[in-house]
Amino acid sequence: MDVTTLVPSLAWLPRYRREWVRPDLMAGLTAAAVVVPKAMAYATIAQLPLQVGLYTAIVPMVVYALLGASRPLSVSTTTTIAILTAAELGRAAPGGDAAMIAAAATLSVLVGLLLGLAALLRLGFVANFISDPVLTGFKSGIGLVIVVDQLPKLLGVHFAKTGFFRDLVALAGQLPETSLPTLLLALGLLLVLVVLEHVAPRAPAALVAIGIAIAVSGLLGLEQMGVATVGAVSGGLPTLLPPQFALAWSMWPAAAGIALMSFTESIAAARAFGAPGEGRPEPNQELFALGVANVAGGLFGAMPSGGGTSQTAVNRLAGARTQVAGLVTAAAALATLLLLGPVIALMPQAALAAVVVFYSLELIKPAEFAAIGRVRRTEFYWAAIACAGVMLLGTLRGILVAVVVSLVSLAQQAYNPPVHVLGRKRGTSAFRTLSPEHPDDETWPGLLILRPEGRLFFANAERVADRIRPMLDRQRPRVLLLDCRAIIDIEYTALRMLIDAEERLRSEGTSLWLAGLNPEVLEVVRRSALGERLGRERMFFNLDAAIHAFEARHVA
Repeated sequence: MDVTTLVPSLAWLPRYRREWVRPDLMAGLTAAAVVVPKAMAYATIAQLPLQVGLYTAIVPMVVYALLGASRPLSVSTTTTIAILTAAELGRAAPGGDAAMIAAAATLSVLVGLLLGLAALLRLGFVANFISDPVLTGFKSGIGLVIVVDQLPKLLGVHFAKTGFFRDLVALAGQLPETSLPTLLLALGLLLVLVVLEHVAPRAPAALVAIGIAIAVSGLLGLEQMGVATVGAVSGGLPTLLPPQFALAWSMWPAAAGIALMSFTESIAAARAFGAPGEGRPEPNQELFALGVANVAGGLFGAMPSGGGTSQTAVNRLAGARTQVAGLVTAAAALATLLLLGPVIALMPQAALAAVVVFYSLELIKPAEFAAIGRVRRTEFYWAAIACAGVMLLGTLRGILVAVVVSLVSLAQQAYNPPVHVLGRKRGTSAFRTLSPEHPDDETWPGLLILRPEGRLFFANAERVADRIRPMLDRQRPRVLLLDCRAIIDIEYTALRMLIDAEERLRSEGTSLWLAGLNPEVLEVVRRSALGERLGRERMFFNLDAAIHAFEARHVA
């Protein structure tokens, strides 16, 4: 394997153009204005110190810039990854910053190792494993959970969190204890974020909101009014932090779920913002790059990471030409860590909560639910189940619900393949489904043409047979002609079904014919008893050839 395949930067860095410096520099700084405040905010979701969020905007960002194939993808952490991390840390490391940081770093290493293993096994196809409706439901559930999780910080109240619905009840009981200065600050910052989103969508809204919050906190002394601030931020370069192997065994199921979401979100963002001529990102290379980024990040105290949609969009819209923009963003995060610690210490916790809530609301998409429901009611139910799974069972179990729902959805579609009754458009060679809209289409007495679609295998063979039987009973044809052009594969159980059907049809005076088999399916049929029984006389290249044979043999 060419080394530039594993390290794409070795291919593009030597060809880097001078005219790319300015757009990459501006894009990197613009993206940093989004990445840095959000990285700190997302660290608070996981109950981690702010510097962990900054570590995650530095180390994984640099590693991905060197190993990733997507030019605009910006890698740090995301709302989804942060809340999943929070759920696991709450279980594995319930007390103390040091224990939480060590557990988060270990989790990041595990996520990276699983992504690397997936790359080695070439499992890039899992990017499409969770259907869009299920992912919509899962992310909406995540968004609702995060909003409820952050509401206490917006209100300035405190209580032990025990689950989505119980937290809502506890929150209602704490409303009389609301800190008015905290609430007013939070509402003001949310208003700033909303206004900037609509008036100046390219402005770094999160940075502006946090800047205002720090200025107001410093000028008015909000801490003396009971507004909680983030306090001292540990500066300095990230240091090597060995993983806690004692935690690894218990954390790997959560790591697998986080790895799946990291890859799914990253590949979606990379595909969405790739420019014409750049080529689509290769999934297995992305698995490798994200895996190394997470391992390296974990070894230096970062939390699990992945590509973020909003920061990638900002990076691309700001003019990023290469991953040098990512290196600039990482440098800006490092400068923040080293130089701005005393300023960040003045930041109210409500400011970070406002940023988290604002961007988490983007995950909740009622319009998307409505669109799914208009297209297919069943998929709307899958989305609703995935959403409810997160709220009822928690975020980590919610991933399992999403995967199971996707599998059930896939199984349902595979179990119930369509079977169409065909006719021929008069005066042409075009065959189509018989419909009242086409009353003049040709049919032939004694001939029933059916087109099953998809893969015929053990899960749907009997279902296909059950759908065909009533059609045969109604028409009692001399010939049942199966148009096999839409059959992409046929498995042994389905072959047995066809063999049994051929015997039964023959005893009833009906002959089974096949037409339009693709080469792979044709070879499978020829090697079976079905091929021996049908022979060349009852297998045809296309429907026209079969119609000519029927007319010659059965039409006087």
